Amino acid sequence: MILTNNLTPASACRSFFSNDTYFASFSNATLFDGKQVIHPERLVRYENNMSLIIDDTKSTEDKKRRRDIVVKTDINGVYCLFSIERQSTIDKNMVMRYGNYEMMEYLKQLKNKKNKRLGPQFTIVFYTGPKKWKRLLTLSDYLDIPEELKKYFNDWKIILVDVKEIDTSKIKDEQTRYFLEAIQEMYKGNFEGLHRRIKMNKDNFIYAAIITGSLDLIRDLPEGDETDMCEGMERMAEGFRNEGCLVGRSEGKLEEKRSTLKKQLEIKLGTISNNLELKLTDATLEKLNILTRNIFNITNEEDVLRIIN
Repeated sequence: MILTNNLTPASACRSFFSNDTYFASFSNATLFDGKQVIHPERLVRYENNMSLIIDDTKSTEDKKRRRDIVVKTDINGVYCLFSIERQSTIDKNMVMRYGNYEMMEYLKQLKNKKNKRLGPQFTIVFYTGPKKWKRLLTLSDYLDIPEELKKYFNDWKIILVDVKEIDTSKIKDEQTRYFLEAIQEMYKGNFEGLHRRIKMNKDNFIYAAIITGSLDLIRDLPEGDETDMCEGMERMAEGFRNEGCLVGRSEGKLEEKRSTLKKQLEIKLGTISNNLELKLTDATLEKLNILTRNIFNITNEEDVLRIIN
């Protein structure tokens, strides 16, 4: 089993998509509606370090930028570059950043005299944040362009995939589908929502828990390379239920419980209002314990307020 001490959500995502089968299955579902265009056996890891000046007003020091996963493969005889980048927050500079990445790569290819043609690039932004990413997906989103000039404008766009909205039925590989379904259920707080008895690679289950901030709720997963997803979810649910049975003896524990509840509510509701945050701050430990035990029944802020008021 993997060691989780040094794993972050970003490194967990990189570890998962470093598997060629998972990378190809996810990309095919995202880009080609499930059609098997990218073949895992043809993927080649691509060195994607790029030096660029981040801020020449401070120094001319080159800093390394690295996209999470980049692979090279042929599509109908044409070599293409595909990359997956995890993003947990809405980045207003994402289009600019990826335009920069891609242009730097094209310039790098151009310097290689062996290249008769440049290899096209396609980047999937794997978004795992709680809020809905509604705008700033194209370069034109940043600009006011006169109507008469729109047809001449060279637009740039990102391919954004929100993990919460992925149609997993298009994913052919079983383990890739289980991984994404596990993330979706964890984000919903619906730990009892998977009724099928399906086997999931244990490392992938842990990666999903790290990405969703749920790792601390897993208690003593059984030995072996696979875990029953329903059993894993139930252990996670039980771990969270047990949190409600612990009576804090210090202000530190009370603050920890508030923090845990806030995170879980943000996962379930997407965001919480300032009013609700204040109510949680003022709530007694007894009320917080009751809320914890009823977390799976929460569907909106009104449900929370009925418990803690």
